Amino acid sequence: MKILVAGATGVVGRNLIPLLIEAGHSVAGSSRHEKRTPLIRALGATPVVFDAHDRKAVFATLESQQPDVLIDQLTDLAERDFAANSRLRIEGTRHLIDAAKAAGVQRVIAQSISWAYIPGDSPAHEDEPLDLALDAPQSRRSLVQGTYALEQAVSEIPDHVILRYGLFYGPGTYYAQGGSIAEHVRLGKVTADDSVASFIHVEDAARAALLALNWPAGIFNIVDDEPAPSTEWLPIYAHLIGAPPPPLASGSARGERGASNKKARTVLGWKPLYPSWREGFNVALG
Repeated sequence: MKILVAGATGVVGRNLIPLLIEAGHSVAGSSRHEKRTPLIRALGATPVVFDAHDRKAVFATLESQQPDVLIDQLTDLAERDFAANSRLRIEGTRHLIDAAKAAGVQRVIAQSISWAYIPGDSPAHEDEPLDLALDAPQSRRSLVQGTYALEQAVSEIPDHVILRYGLFYGPGTYYAQGGSIAEHVRLGKVTADDSVASFIHVEDAARAALLALNWPAGIFNIVDDEPAPSTEWLPIYAHLIGAPPPPLASGSARGERGASNKKARTVLGWKPLYPSWREGFNVALG
């Protein structure tokens, strides 16, 4: 197939493009920065440059590329600017989907998140709604509204797959040895409490996007098998990066309940390469 990966130089895109090439697909990869085109070429894809906020540029790119499949891995998180990322999910996704419709794109695969569900006492399943409550803290409202807008737009393409990823770890992520989370943990700025997280190694995230080319349409949590409170995973993570034990606290953040991968495992037969963050952390950080 002819595939356009939007956000080709992100942590998932860099792992995904070689898998797509190896599988025999013709791949174009996008960046908004001309300086990143050599990296896209090195990965094996044809580079294209556009800013997703530039509607005319998005339409021109989709019209010229005429992909069979659009894989949306766009994020704006290099500076941990979560408001900018939500804006990209709202505005950039709208442009991408409108352009995909105009270009006759057959299938869209999109990156979403697994920690936007309504609060609950157990790992979230895909049939539960997103947390759109007006009484949520502003930062969470922005995150969930961006996620909701992305998923609603993508759903306008009948043949779509939405991948609700867990927290990324592995090379190039916030949780890598040189990442921002690692830096904050070393400084004692991250507290271990009852908040539950679901993780996914970036290799598993990329592999899921590859497999989604042949998955049925729908929404799937792409997380490992072991949601865990930060009182459990954070001390292990801190030890592996050479940081002091984290400070402890009670309580949890709103909606931090983890997510279940039961649907992906039973409906799709999907199995992560790293079934638990325990082994994945050892490989990525040991």
